[in-house]
Amino acid sequence: MKAITFAEFGDADVLRLTDVPDPEVRPHDLLVRNRAAGLNRADLTHRRGGYGRANFGDSDIMGLEIAGEVIAVGPEVQGFTIGDRVMGIVGGGGYAELARIDYRMAMLIPDGLGDVHAGALPEVFVTAWEALGHLGRIVAGESVLIHAAAGGVGSAAVQLAHAAGAKVFATADGSKRDALVSFGADVAIDYKTEDFEAVVNKSTDGRGVDVVVDFVGAPYLARNIRSLDFGGRLVQVGILGGIDGAEFPLDRVLYRHLQIMGTVMKSRPPAVKQAMTRRFADRWLTSFSRNGLAPVIDTTFPLAQAADAHRRMESNLNVGKIILTMA
Repeated sequence: MKAITFAEFGDADVLRLTDVPDPEVRPHDLLVRNRAAGLNRADLTHRRGGYGRANFGDSDIMGLEIAGEVIAVGPEVQGFTIGDRVMGIVGGGGYAELARIDYRMAMLIPDGLGDVHAGALPEVFVTAWEALGHLGRIVAGESVLIHAAAGGVGSAAVQLAHAAGAKVFATADGSKRDALVSFGADVAIDYKTEDFEAVVNKSTDGRGVDVVVDFVGAPYLARNIRSLDFGGRLVQVGILGGIDGAEFPLDRVLYRHLQIMGTVMKSRPPAVKQAMTRRFADRWLTSFSRNGLAPVIDTTFPLAQAADAHRRMESNLNVGKIILTMA
């Protein structure tokens, strides 16, 4: 089969389309003929050497989410059969014509959802609901501040928070303000020209929001904490802005009874990832055919142009997901 590989760590130019052996089907596996695979920030880290040559359970080929058609099943698989259209999160192997996925991480693609949108759904929506629903415990009538809201996970989080009945504050570059509103944001904040803490403080009469979902890290930590209402929850999903130099207003955490939690996907044990997938699927999967939820697609690239797809992500110009497609 064809797959994207690289002989050495480096910039996007190291990515090559090469021939590699087909995956071996294990007892719990589905073998999927890929139609689409989503890009994630972790892929950039992988390519640059941040994970070394680690194998995360499925393949040392990059790519964490897939969508396609089942062409073989392992002897212990339950609930899936050859010919099913499936999507899901994999521990590597997405940048290839064929991929294997543990059936407990797979989801049937809802009727009416195309392959490209299915390839954009698993990683971002599962991660977003883990942050919002499982850890953030968001409920109707509460408010949430979502940073980097024009990206894949951010745009998913805005949609889910809106659908859950929360008031949504969302930050992004000002050029993406209209996109944030279309996702369901009630208040769109230009992080370059506006202080999100001041906007939240003014809009809530000083109370703050119930939940903050943050991908940035140290530069936002103090303002995130000061933006939370009594009993508020900060869920840290990423550290795009680094970890050094953070101010930590401990008194605010103490006297407002705040909670600070972190979550990652790639390095979690399989049982944890399976539980995350099920929590999302049980709550939201049917909403993608009935209630208008949909992954936001920025651009698509053929598998052979994976390097161009990486450059697009590195430009930070994308709104929503970047997808690789297979013939």
